[in-house]
Amino acid sequence: MSNKNIWYLPGPFHQYQEDVKALAKENGLRIVDANATGSREDESDDVPEVTVRQVESASVMLIDSQDGHAAALQELIDKLSAERDGIVLLINAAEGLSELEHPGAGELPIRLFDALKAIHEGVVTIEGERDTLAGEAESLRAEIARLKAATDQSGDNAEKIAALKAQLDAANVQYRANASVESLEKAVADLTKA
Repeated sequence: MSNKNIWYLPGPFHQYQEDVKALAKENGLRIVDANATGSREDESDDVPEVTVRQVESASVMLIDSQDGHAAALQELIDKLSAERDGIVLLINAAEGLSELEHPGAGELPIRLFDALKAIHEGVVTIEGERDTLAGEAESLRAEIARLKAATDQSGDNAEKIAALKAQLDAANVQYRANASVESLEKAVADLTKA
């Protein structure tokens, strides 16, 4: 039995006024771009309502070709259009809709690219430091466990030493106060031989 949890929604998803990713998560849906697939397999019957943002139409400027400044003005318009296109690509990359790529031209897109790249590199550095610290924390946990085991073992040795000393005291045998377990065991063994 299939689980109807797919929301076929025409992309790009930033064109909607609502946060479609949050809506999908709230409703237990997975978004699939309806423009990218013809299949409607497992399409959910109960999907949220969304509205497309109103986009202001770009004004068109007519340039009189008889004017001497027409070529310079057209060049400026082309430059601004290229910058706008570069910025749109970078915004799409920042929203996770595409890979971050150098825009190639335009002062503002290049500055924005450099800023986004620096942020990305900073995040990568922080992730590396986090992973290093997680490794160190795991190493410290292992060291603590080892020390606890050694402490438990030395506690067992302390009990053993006390028992051996009690046996030697009962037999009035002299021993060093800081005698090792081995020397105490030997002295007790000698008692049983005698």
